[in-house]
Amino acid sequence: MAKVVKTRAWAVLGAVALVLAVGGPASPKVEGDTIILGAAVSLTGKYSTNGKNTQDGYELGVKRINEMGGVRVGGKYYKIKVIYYDDESTPARGAQLAERLINQDGVKFMLGPYSSGLTKAIAPVTEKYRIPMVEGNGADRALFTQGYKYMFAVLSTSDQYLREAMNLAAEQAQKQGKDPKTLKVAMAFENDPFSMDVRDGVLEDVKRLGMKIVIDDKLPPEINDMAATLTKVKAVKPDILVVSGHARGATMAVRQVSDMKVDVPMLAVTHCDSAKVAETLGKAAEYALCASQWDRSLSYKDRWFGMAEEYAKVFEKEFRYDPPYQAAESTAALLVFVDAFERAGSFDIEKVREAIAATDLMTFYGPVKFDATGKNIAKPMVLYQVQDGKYKVVAPTKWAAAKLIHPIPPWSKR
Repeated sequence: MAKVVKTRAWAVLGAVALVLAVGGPASPKVEGDTIILGAAVSLTGKYSTNGKNTQDGYELGVKRINEMGGVRVGGKYYKIKVIYYDDESTPARGAQLAERLINQDGVKFMLGPYSSGLTKAIAPVTEKYRIPMVEGNGADRALFTQGYKYMFAVLSTSDQYLREAMNLAAEQAQKQGKDPKTLKVAMAFENDPFSMDVRDGVLEDVKRLGMKIVIDDKLPPEINDMAATLTKVKAVKPDILVVSGHARGATMAVRQVSDMKVDVPMLAVTHCDSAKVAETLGKAAEYALCASQWDRSLSYKDRWFGMAEEYAKVFEKEFRYDPPYQAAESTAALLVFVDAFERAGSFDIEKVREAIAATDLMTFYGPVKFDATGKNIAKPMVLYQVQDGKYKVVAPTKWAAAKLIHPIPPWSKR
C-alpha cells in the first residue's frame, strides 16, 4: 500500500515540477486547476489500521469534492489532490516527512496524521513554516496548550472521551432517587498521554459531581492482563468502571470482565469500536458503553454528503467496510479546508488561515467551530451502548437513538 502511494506521490511531483520552479516555495501549491495538499499518514507500523482509515477518509472527501465540480475560489473551480507519505507510525519520521512536503514538494496546506503522538511531532514543523494544518486524529489536550496558530482540530479533545459516561451515571443515580455523591468510581487507564488525558477529564467530572474514587489503576503500555484490577473491582463493587487503553485495552477489558464474571452496573471504555468488541466478542460485549467521536446514526447534515448515514453508505460502497470515526473526522478536516478556501476567495496562506480560524460549519461529522487554541468547541462526544450486538447511541440524550440499559444485568441473570 505504501509503495503505491509513494509512487503516486512522485508522479504528482514530476507533473508539478514546472509550477514549483516558477511559483517558488512561498506560493501555494497549485497545478493548473488543482490545489495540492499534503499528508503524512501511518500506512505501516502499529497505527497502520487507523492510518488507512485516515487516508480513506481524506480520499473519499477528495473524490466527493471533485465530483461536485471542485472548490470555487475567485470565480474559478479547482480540483483537490493530496500527496501522501508513509510515516511508518513513527513521530520522528512524521516530522521528517512534514519538512519534505513543505520544503521539497512545495505543499502549503497540510492534513494531519493519525494519533496524538504523530500530530505532536508534525505541529512544530507546520507552525515553524506557518503552514495551516487541519487535523482530525490528534486529541491530546497538550496539543492545544502550545500556542499554535496554524493547527486546527475538528475532533473533541481526549479529556472529553469519558466525561459523558460520568454525566450519564449521575443522571441514572438521580432517576433512581440516589445522590450522585454516593457513587463509587473505579478507573483503569493505560499510562500513555492519551489515556492520561482521558483520566484527567474523568477526575474533573468526579470532583465536580462529588463522586468517590475507589480504584485508580495505571496500566503499563502493551498490558495483556487486567485480572489484578478486576479482582479489586469484584471486592469493592463500584457503580461504574471506566477503562482507556486504546483498542487492545478495550478488547482486554471486555473479555476479562466476561471471563471473570465481574458484575458492575456501568462499564465505559474507549476505542471499543475500532477494537470491534461487539463483532469479535459477541455476548461478552453486551451493555458496554463506548466513547466515540461520531456515529452514523447522528442527524448531522452538510451540503457535500448529506446526513451522517448517507456518508456511511458512500464510504462503505467505496472501501467495503463500515466507516470508523477516524475516517469520518479525516473527511471533515478536508471539508474545513474546502470551506475556508471558498470563504477566503484566495489561496493566500494567511487569508486561508484566517478563514479556518473563523470557521462556523456544520458537517455530516458534526459542528465545527474553533477557539483561539485551535480546538473544536462545538462538537460533543457521543456514547453508544452495545445492545443486541449493535452499537446504539445512548448519550447525549439529544442525539440518542436508543434508551440506555442500566444497570447492567448481573452475569447470573444473563
